[in-house]
Amino acid sequence: MSTTRTARPAGVSPEDLLAEIAVDPMGQVTASVYETARLVASAPWLSGHRRRIEFLIRGQNPDGTWGGPGPYVLVPTLSAVEALLTVVSAARHGERAVSGHSDVAGAVHRGLHALFARLDPQSRAVLPDTIGAEFLIPWLVGEINRHLDALEKHPVPGLDAWHGSGRLHTPDGWDSAPLDRLRHAAGQGHTLPPKVWHSLEALGGAAVQAPQVRPVGGAVGCSPAATAAWLGAGDGDGAGTERRRAIEYLHTVQARHDGPVPGVTPIGVFERAWVLSALAEAFPGTAPPRELGHSLHAAFGDLGVPAGAGLPPDSDDTAGALHALALIGRPRSPECLWAYESDTHFRCFTAERTPSTSTNAHILMAFGDHEAGAADRARYRRAIGKISQWLHGQQRPDGSWIDKWHASPYYATVCSVSALARHGDASSAVALRAAVEWVLGTQRHDGSWGLWSGTSEETAYAMQTLLRAPGRDNGAVRHAVLRGDAFLAAQDDVAHRDHGGPDTPGGHHGDGRHGEHDGHDHRGDAGRYPPLWHDKDLYAPVAVIRAETLAARTLARTRILERQ
Repeated sequence: MSTTRTARPAGVSPEDLLAEIAVDPMGQVTASVYETARLVASAPWLSGHRRRIEFLIRGQNPDGTWGGPGPYVLVPTLSAVEALLTVVSAARHGERAVSGHSDVAGAVHRGLHALFARLDPQSRAVLPDTIGAEFLIPWLVGEINRHLDALEKHPVPGLDAWHGSGRLHTPDGWDSAPLDRLRHAAGQGHTLPPKVWHSLEALGGAAVQAPQVRPVGGAVGCSPAATAAWLGAGDGDGAGTERRRAIEYLHTVQARHDGPVPGVTPIGVFERAWVLSALAEAFPGTAPPRELGHSLHAAFGDLGVPAGAGLPPDSDDTAGALHALALIGRPRSPECLWAYESDTHFRCFTAERTPSTSTNAHILMAFGDHEAGAADRARYRRAIGKISQWLHGQQRPDGSWIDKWHASPYYATVCSVSALARHGDASSAVALRAAVEWVLGTQRHDGSWGLWSGTSEETAYAMQTLLRAPGRDNGAVRHAVLRGDAFLAAQDDVAHRDHGGPDTPGGHHGDGRHGEHDGHDHRGDAGRYPPLWHDKDLYAPVAVIRAETLAARTLARTRILERQ
């Protein structure tokens, strides 16, 4: 069906969204509390410093934490408290005290209360598997304890209650042993796995100009925090090409949110692959800009593609890129994915702690796209069977799946259902029925779906699960999809009233000396797109979410609404 015959929902067109991402290699990512706080602590010379402090103060939750919800508050709260302690302590080193000292000290006071409550030695809270947490938690706990030690000799106004307060404990099972091993390896000059470059700041002083690390396009590990840690103190004008490029990168990323910075950036490979895949199925007549397919092909190496330039390749982004290229008629061989095969499933990285359901679902899609024309078809059929059986085994008793890349089960579930419905065998029927029943049973009274509250992103995933699984002509499924579509329509209306349109481009450039901008006003992104994706803290890939919601509403029309 061509897009000219599809009744599109109001709002951004697929052509507009594809054109946006084609000219923005950085990717649309919400501002990060964790990363912004790291720049407050380590790069006060960077444009936007005061606005980063204000962002942290405004973003504190009523209970004194940052980020979240639930156990997701720990890492951003540790980062924010340590950064603001650095700010209020600056005067004792002969630096000018920050204006608004009482506001900063008040935020620190509330944050410390929250941390001591959450890190009580008796607590046995289970923490999420966010990126680098095994390094970042013990590092930041140690840094905050050093600040508390310093308060004993050099009191800070507004923090009198913390003189002699005791010290924070690392959570059970999160001691400093992994960080100690990493620091020892760095100190001995050993190679650091590129995967850990993204959390380089945890090395402390050893991160500065670390010889084992090479910035790519100015960025270290696609992370503002890691890049600032590699730079060290001061902007170092005229201090070498790589250093100048790193400074340029930081000025560029801070301009995107007018001071605060996003988390993983650039993330263009991931964004382009996911957006192309979402829109290609919903709008099969739309021809994307050739640059998008060309850039995905160009990103491939021996082990596939990374999420963004400067990260190591992984099988998830590789499979996503392969599927996107197949959908737009520019396929390539998935041979590189065999490097990630294990006995029972496929790894995301050649070495990893935790397997990923969504990664295996994406590989199942990529292999299924290629299998019919493969010379070694039997090998692909065996892999498709192996992945399908592994996904069946990962399904939870309630019918959902969970994943290490996303906080919400609706993401892992739509990935698994989409792959099994298309390429699974008859044994997948039970798993697919259970997933549909779970989605039907968890819809909220307003028509939305969501882990903590109803969100557009999770509602889009739930609708697509119902629309892609067998049995979408079922009356209960049709009714649920109609209610979900009504919720998304209402959210679009709210966005139109509040922001002049659900995806209105903005022209705000911040005050950066190098204020490159993608034309999209990101300042309200976190409110419209609640962060649910795992990085060092939670983030939202805005263009991906916009594509998924547009696809869900369009598929609802083509598969259900237009048939009524």
